Amino acid sequence: MTAVYKSIDLFAGIGGIRLGFDQAFQQSIETVFISEWDKNAQKTYYANFTDKVKINGDITKIDENDIPPFDICLAGFPCQAFSLAGRRMGFQDDYKGMSRGTLFFDVLRLCNHHKPKVIFCENVKGLTTHDKGRTLKIILGALDESGYKVYSQILNSKDFGVPQNRERIYFVAFREDIDSEGFSFPQPINSNACIKDIMEKEEVSVKYYLSDTYLETLKKHRARHEAKGNGFGFEIRDTDGIAGAIVCGGMGKERNLIVDHRLTNFTPVTHIKGEVNRKGIRKMTPREWARLQGYPDDFLLPGADVHLYKQLGNSVSVPVIQAIAKQIKHVLNKSL
Repeated sequence: MTAVYKSIDLFAGIGGIRLGFDQAFQQSIETVFISEWDKNAQKTYYANFTDKVKINGDITKIDENDIPPFDICLAGFPCQAFSLAGRRMGFQDDYKGMSRGTLFFDVLRLCNHHKPKVIFCENVKGLTTHDKGRTLKIILGALDESGYKVYSQILNSKDFGVPQNRERIYFVAFREDIDSEGFSFPQPINSNACIKDIMEKEEVSVKYYLSDTYLETLKKHRARHEAKGNGFGFEIRDTDGIAGAIVCGGMGKERNLIVDHRLTNFTPVTHIKGEVNRKGIRKMTPREWARLQGYPDDFLLPGADVHLYKQLGNSVSVPVIQAIAKQIKHVLNKSL
């Protein structure tokens, strides 16, 4: 059977957006082009998607004529420029000139050439308030000017079955000739998912447990920030509750510490200062982070932890993507 819709996966990361669309569209979608410059993310992507589509690198160096025709553009363009956790530089507000160096406009460059039925984008909530709302206005205006009707909404991952408080803005842009009046973003599902649900079933390696020396450093660091009126610091999460957002770049593992008393061997396997803490305080494992993002357990996580944390922090919550993709599929199938 030939797929009904062809898609391209830009800023693909480890394929989270694609996975959500694959789950929603099943056999009726085919990925025909992929772009992701991070070599370690590419390895994870190749390990999980075996259809032999080559992963291309830097999108700014890709000629639109070299991309096969496509119906759906998936683009989780980088969040760092707009993130509350970053410097929030964004781009200069002069509309035409600012397209240099801003990756969203490379997405638009490819889409203006191929005119897909749908453009799907995801970014951090901070995009909505960046530069007093002008950045969002530019993005919405550019999509509108390109002949698309745009829908956007902030959704929280915790409302879609994963125990992570992760607010993101999602854009769904339908080409003007497609009747999209019936489109709506998915409604939250009742979910009582908690951290306990995503914890490893067996005892994890001692390497994930903090040393008592490092724990003291974190406490002092937090105290210094609190004295200045800042909210920065490590946090131990209640396993009956939910995690905070795992963030771009894989930073913030200390914001999602948990207590797990199952450790039986306290002998360090890495070089640490001091001893392994006896309070059971540890970082979550990459597999737990993957579950926080709604990846199935058969999703392979090759490579070193340092790379996996980065990849998963940069990724998306798959169940949210799947829920939106189902709504998109409904509109597209009506227009066939």
